[in-house]
Amino acid sequence: MENKIKRSWQPKKTPIQKEILAGITGFFAISYIIIVNPIILTDAGIPANLSVFATIFSSFIGSLIMGIWADAPIIITPGMGVNAFFTYTLVVGMDLTWEQAVAISIISSFLYMVIAFTPISEYLAQKIPQNLKIGITAGIGMFLVVLGLEKAGIVKSGGSRSLLAMGNLLAPEVILSLLGIMLTLILFLRRVPGDFIIGIIVISILGNIIGVKGSNVPNIRLTEISKYSEIVAQGDFSQLFTLKFLIAIFSMTMILVFESMGILEGLLPVKSQFKKAFQASSIATFLSGFLGTSPTVAAAESASGIQSGGRRGAMAITSGLLFLAAIFLIPLLSFIPESAIAPVIIITGAIMMQQLRFVKFADFSEWFPTFLILVLIPLTSSISTGLAFGFIVYPICKLVVGNYKDVSKVMYVLSFLFLIQLICESIIGQ
Repeated sequence: MENKIKRSWQPKKTPIQKEILAGITGFFAISYIIIVNPIILTDAGIPANLSVFATIFSSFIGSLIMGIWADAPIIITPGMGVNAFFTYTLVVGMDLTWEQAVAISIISSFLYMVIAFTPISEYLAQKIPQNLKIGITAGIGMFLVVLGLEKAGIVKSGGSRSLLAMGNLLAPEVILSLLGIMLTLILFLRRVPGDFIIGIIVISILGNIIGVKGSNVPNIRLTEISKYSEIVAQGDFSQLFTLKFLIAIFSMTMILVFESMGILEGLLPVKSQFKKAFQASSIATFLSGFLGTSPTVAAAESASGIQSGGRRGAMAITSGLLFLAAIFLIPLLSFIPESAIAPVIIITGAIMMQQLRFVKFADFSEWFPTFLILVLIPLTSSISTGLAFGFIVYPICKLVVGNYKDVSKVMYVLSFLFLIQLICESIIGQ
């Protein structure tokens, strides 16, 4: 009986062809990070022609660690949101050097790793209420939907009048995106094998025929890799014991630990993979600082590969190898328009939001904290901010309705820590 129970918790084996296809799908969904991350880090003072290699190497190594150590279908890349915190809060806002920001990343990720390799991680995961976990999954899904709609050109910044506005539906790239959504949706509903990849390929071909291609692809020469050592292991720990440094370390540690925990809880198809996946993510994050980039995280876009059938580490390994190959193929990314990637991201987000059907809507003390996570993740483009508000409000709601005994002591502690995090971010962001 015991052996049967243990086997039932193991991830189901899937054909290697499906895992490879899922890895390719996941890679294309997140491949924009190769371009976007160096552009953001440029504002921190790290040259884009060097940080592009750091982005690729950290994604390659991180995804391999995830695939080999955890056997989980999660892609590791420098995190959007975390890189903004690194650049615009630590460097621009706090007037630190990028080398000092790297030192903060290294220390924070070391603390993250300590938590990951102790029983603390599983204990925390077990004490998070189920409705909040659902909110995390749905919130990440909503974040992907908004991201996909922006990439498609269907929505855009509303400027001073509104947060978002309708894009130009007559623009070629928007028409192409709408066509891509319909094509990919039909393939998905008909359960056509390789549905997402087929959609990406077809729309990319059509895009190049009508002149809609990728943009902002940096002009990177492989020979510049000889200068890459200039940003390797450059952490500056000279200000370690200053108050500013310590506050920054606390904030980044909270972001890394709970954003990663939230993403993994929301994405992993087999929950028994959590412990090793959390450990693998922490190792990759720790190494990323030495590689010369902002911290890595589990990519929310991994959901695209998982939805394509990825269940094992082979998916992550495939994506990692494609990141490495991207060193030679960066110019080819210009042939893949965002209109080809957007449909995959939008549909994947919609699938993740289906988890809302399990929320206890009738109990407003359960629904409202979940609702905050759901809306604040996409509205702030920060998973950690959404988590913070949801976790802070949850015990308050339970106290008000007299169900304080339903809240574990751990949740009260987490609520307080998230409150401290928001205060610290407000202080250092001034």
